[in-house]
Amino acid sequence: MSTTPSIAVLHTSLLFINPDSLINEYLAELAPDAKVLHFVDSDVLAAVVRDGEVSPASTQRMVHLAQAAESAGADVIFSACSSVGPAIDVARRLVCAPIVKIDDAMTASAVETADAVGVLATVPTTLPPTRALVEEKARAAGRDISVQERLCEGAFSVLMSGDRDRHDAMVLEGARALATEVDAIVLAQASMARLAPAIAEAVGKPVLSSPRSGAEDAVRVLHERTAALVHATEIRPL
Repeated sequence: MSTTPSIAVLHTSLLFINPDSLINEYLAELAPDAKVLHFVDSDVLAAVVRDGEVSPASTQRMVHLAQAAESAGADVIFSACSSVGPAIDVARRLVCAPIVKIDDAMTASAVETADAVGVLATVPTTLPPTRALVEEKARAAGRDISVQERLCEGAFSVLMSGDRDRHDAMVLEGARALATEVDAIVLAQASMARLAPAIAEAVGKPVLSSPRSGAEDAVRVLHERTAALVHATEIRPL
């Protein structure tokens, strides 16, 4: 571990500049003394969307990113993409530095009290990994829950075309329909986080998003790792 603790952020696209900037702001606020490193493979998300799944090739690319982050001295690795969850599971077995998924804390919070959790997305590839993560957290918590999915089909393309208002209306429509079946909603993409307050007001149920809680989780792990390594140094025999 270096003298200055560091967090490496793994990015899979250059499309989501605003959410990624928000992550940077959160990390700067929560861990002002930490160095933040960025590792980008700007075509991984596009490949996952084209393939309709996280292929072995995409998994290998994410593993390489994580290994590069560890080689650069990162104390904690923060995966900022929801769609590549299965690849991150593989990377966790191949690097020593802890890897935090952006959705880890969000999904853990969702299963604490909700018996039925809804997963809302605008990109289809985020649904299976997020659902799997919700179910994983439920098992870890000893909770028996149900999970419902809803894809706001076409909303992502509308957003990419520049029609933000139409995108937002489509997401709100999807959230209202999903809310009739669940106790809480998780937003499967960081790019949807800005809509969380509006969705919560519209549906009258808890709505959880990932960027803030994910950054808090990464910083918590960083502090735990830093404290453990400092303690190990202090008790090392002379």
